[in-house]
Amino acid sequence: MDSKKLAQLCRDFADNKKAENIAVLDVRKVSSVTDYFVIASGSSEPHLRAIVSEITDQLRDKYDLRATRVDGATGGAWVVLDFFDVIIHVMRADVREHYDLESLWADAKPLKTAKAKTRF
Repeated sequence: MDSKKLAQLCRDFADNKKAENIAVLDVRKVSSVTDYFVIASGSSEPHLRAIVSEITDQLRDKYDLRATRVDGATGGAWVVLDFFDVIIHVMRADVREHYDLESLWADAKPLKTAKAKTRF
């Protein structure tokens, strides 16, 4: 699966659990580490867990994809899922505001938020 489609799927899966302020940034021209960042906020630790579980479960069950690394406790304020070409940041709104990844990566182009097709 190409990285753009993966990023869009992650955005859709986060949206399934009512993640807030979901952003997809195309960082291919400004980073050699990954292609896309998906950034989403949750209102509480249980909400973060639900978002992270939705993304990881759907990608595993439907596409046989697993994160190469997971950083942050699912009960914490910020969880990072590394799918190599796509890195997902799920964080509480106050943590997101503090670290302001969108400003840090301001040279990245935001990806339009059209729903990805989840079927082949």
